[in-house]
Amino acid sequence: MKRLLLLGTAGALLSACASIEPVEPAADVVSADYPVVAAIDSANAADLDWRAVFVDPQLQQLVDIALDESRPLRLALLDAETARAQLRVQRASFFPMIGAAGSYSRSRSAPLPGFQDAGVITQAQATVGVSAFELDLFGRLRAQSESAFQTYLAAGEGAQAARITLSAAVADAYVATLTAQERLALVEATAQDWRASQTLTQRLFEAGQADGTEVAAAEAQVRTAEADLEAARREAAVALNALVLVVGRPLPFELAMPSSDASPVLTRLPAGLPSNLLTRRPDIRQAERALLASRADIRAARRAFLPSISLTGQYGYASNDLDSLFDGPEVWTFAPQINLPIFQGGRLQAQLDLAILRQNKAVASYELAIQQAFSEVADGLAARETFDRQIAAQRSAVEASQRRSALVETRYRAGATSRLELLDAQRQLYAGQQALLAAKAAQMSASIALYRALGGGPVAERIAPA
Repeated sequence: MKRLLLLGTAGALLSACASIEPVEPAADVVSADYPVVAAIDSANAADLDWRAVFVDPQLQQLVDIALDESRPLRLALLDAETARAQLRVQRASFFPMIGAAGSYSRSRSAPLPGFQDAGVITQAQATVGVSAFELDLFGRLRAQSESAFQTYLAAGEGAQAARITLSAAVADAYVATLTAQERLALVEATAQDWRASQTLTQRLFEAGQADGTEVAAAEAQVRTAEADLEAARREAAVALNALVLVVGRPLPFELAMPSSDASPVLTRLPAGLPSNLLTRRPDIRQAERALLASRADIRAARRAFLPSISLTGQYGYASNDLDSLFDGPEVWTFAPQINLPIFQGGRLQAQLDLAILRQNKAVASYELAIQQAFSEVADGLAARETFDRQIAAQRSAVEASQRRSALVETRYRAGATSRLELLDAQRQLYAGQQALLAAKAAQMSASIALYRALGGGPVAERIAPA
């Protein structure tokens, strides 16, 4: 038995003291610079207040409402508060649990044969005790507290990431709603123009200057516009419903279309340096905190192999009379206890292996978060550098199509060209206008995604270290 005890003690100490090198994230998961297509800015969008980025007054009001009403954000904040409570629970293990107890009893036993009546027995007792207070000699409790603390900070970063995601989601839904309404207005105007063109074709047919095929083509064109009109109405309704959902309650006002392109929804965003992502993006900081928590779990799992010492004690008074309880004799107990794990069926080793695997998973998650952040920023910068030129070219194409459509219609009225050429010119103009709307919407969505990717978001109180 002595040999078994010595071997078990030695094995536990060796397992606890074995060197486990922490797994470090790879240093070359991303490039040191953004792609050449993007210019490097000295400033960073994450330094800007969200109101300086979302400059549209309607959008600012909707983001404010969403930050108060959003249910997903409430869940993220409740997760952070839950982690805060768990941290307090874990830190309470550093303090002894002290409790007071009192008892009072009166009893009368039946007399035994040959003895006198035993009478009434009274017993009173009052004690104050310390129950199972563990002395953290080897740092197991400290490691568990560190893990809870890092988890708490990670939850706080997750709440901040949820705020950023929410503000960007509101902006995306707002842009989609405005785009849908603008497309609806375009389709309505186009349908009206094509109806007028159909009326003109019908009059020319009645005057003998057009044949039946031209009338049929004009009618088919109008029916196509009417089908597009219903689709645009459905798209506008669905986009508005999505905006109401992400805001968290019905909109307090009816959306008004911006007066012109001179009234932007967002400003141009500076990107800063790639290294800023590690400190600006809350999701990266959250992954880093999770990695630190996993390392603390490994330390706690290793310390579980070592002996633990706990103290239990009581001090109080006992008396046969309640009135003279505190004048009675003192009673106390003091019971230190040492526990040394010898054989537990491999449970402690399995817990250590599990903690190591979780650390490896946390490292991979941290690296993946960095790679995703770098890719998102690179995509946003590529969009920032190309959309302006694309929209300018598309706007020029629309202007050219408008001139062509006007000239062809004039010639058609004069009988100098066919209905087929007018139809082609009108369809080309309609397609160009739709493409311009799509490009402008994609540019705003890319700007929103870039702001989110750079770690920007609404200024809000963040959970500070306790």
